[in-house]
Amino acid sequence: MAHDTPIQPSQPQAYARAKLRLSLLSGAMDLALLVLLLTTGASVGLARWSAGMAPPWPLQTLLYLAVLGAGLTLAGLPWDWLKRRVEIRFGLNRQSLASWWGDQAKGVALGAVLLGVAVELVYWLLHASPGHWWLWAWAGFAVFMVVMAQLGPVVLLPIFFKMRPMSEENERDAPVVSRLLTAYARQKAANPKLPRLHGIFEWKLGEKSAKANAALTGLGRTRRVIISDTLLEASTPEEIEAVFLHELGHHVHADIWQGLAFQSGLSLLGFWLAAEALRALGPGLGLRGIADIAGLPLLALVFSGLSLLLLPAANGFTRRMERRADDYSFAALGTAAPLIAGLEKLAEKNLAEREPARWKEFLLYSHPSIATRIRRGRSWQERQSGSIGLG
Repeated sequence: MAHDTPIQPSQPQAYARAKLRLSLLSGAMDLALLVLLLTTGASVGLARWSAGMAPPWPLQTLLYLAVLGAGLTLAGLPWDWLKRRVEIRFGLNRQSLASWWGDQAKGVALGAVLLGVAVELVYWLLHASPGHWWLWAWAGFAVFMVVMAQLGPVVLLPIFFKMRPMSEENERDAPVVSRLLTAYARQKAANPKLPRLHGIFEWKLGEKSAKANAALTGLGRTRRVIISDTLLEASTPEEIEAVFLHELGHHVHADIWQGLAFQSGLSLLGFWLAAEALRALGPGLGLRGIADIAGLPLLALVFSGLSLLLLPAANGFTRRMERRADDYSFAALGTAAPLIAGLEKLAEKNLAEREPARWKEFLLYSHPSIATRIRRGRSWQERQSGSIGLG
């Protein structure tokens, strides 16, 4: 159920601690399992068993992946359950148990299909081009990210959430949609090169969570702004417009493309390191060459370790984009007040830790903290007031 009583000051801190604790423990377990698979010979044993059951290597790969994936999914299920319990404990969960199990099943099925195709492609490249497989794999991954970014809003998100296009013809939507389209038209007039926006959608998040959110998603004809029903219910039209302009700021600055480019750069480094790790460590781990499917946990370990090491850099990159989008909203409205008010409500609904320790924000936060964003907004407002006064 959602919050029925005023939020106590200690709740956001307790919620943040509980989430961080679970994240650290589950992440440590995932890394430990990968290390154990490699160092105990379990991965090699599973690969040899798969080879005996299905001689052609593509079938060996699928059989190995199916058994390993099932084991890792079962190992991760208790952590998913504990994360759900944390959401319930803090009044943020609205999802029934049946719906939660349904999402788990859909997530496993979708992950199995996507991972199966990706692993088969990588190991085909390892067989076909041992010297340059990592470059081809990186190119394939870059294309895959672009395709997923385009199809995400119309294929992936609707698997887990209902999406409803908002329209001026709908009496309930009309006041908000008219305001947002007017705001978009103003920005388009000021910047004729502003890319076209293909729709504003209500994101039915409230069926599963008391949290609120908004996002810019998609590429090309799937580019759209999605606003959660929980945010629409809790916010004034001015606050919704400020949030919309924040998301439009991402659109103006091509942040989705910049994010894809950044991720592509990281993945290039990851594939190169994976190739070096297979070459250098494979013999000691009992692999029969770099194309031995028993080396899959090593690939996963390389990418997991790299993601962990570069997490501060990745978060710093996205925080910069969020600051710039906030500034765009301030400038487009000529005031920071509506976005500040919206951020206050967002913090309350999401039980956000308003001012975490500086080290935590630097290492772990993909967005600036609420307090940081509000201070930036107030500073912007003061500068504008000073400029007006000097005039």
